[in-house]
Amino acid sequence: MKALVIDGSTTLGFLMLDEQHPDALKSLAIIESGTPTYVPAHWCVEVANGLVMAERRKRASQADITEALNLVAALPVIEDDQTARRVGSDATALARQYGLTIYDACYLELAMRRGAALATSDHALAKAAKAAGVAIFP
Repeated sequence: MKALVIDGSTTLGFLMLDEQHPDALKSLAIIESGTPTYVPAHWCVEVANGLVMAERRKRASQADITEALNLVAALPVIEDDQTARRVGSDATALARQYGLTIYDACYLELAMRRGAALATSDHALAKAAKAAGVAIFP
């Protein structure tokens, strides 16, 4: 695999003990093995929000969330610097075409632009990616 784009759902899928999924854990292994992994600028905020929501719902302790946020900060991911410039054009067009949120359309746009596989557990995003010719990991 040349490169990977990882979304918030997959990231939470390896961070949250009660959500861990084998595919999400495979994504983490790929990231840690050195495969170039790209994320849009909103990824960190999206993941942090999911973690804080899990804490509020008593699915994880404050210590668990702090540990997970430290792991996120240490992941060798490349934050894409072009996503924001493409929101008004490419990402919006993809959101309209496939009925996605702008957030999810940014992941799809990034994967298309980078020629990367997309790691997602979001069914609508995976369906859109397949329709757009983007490989889904794994």
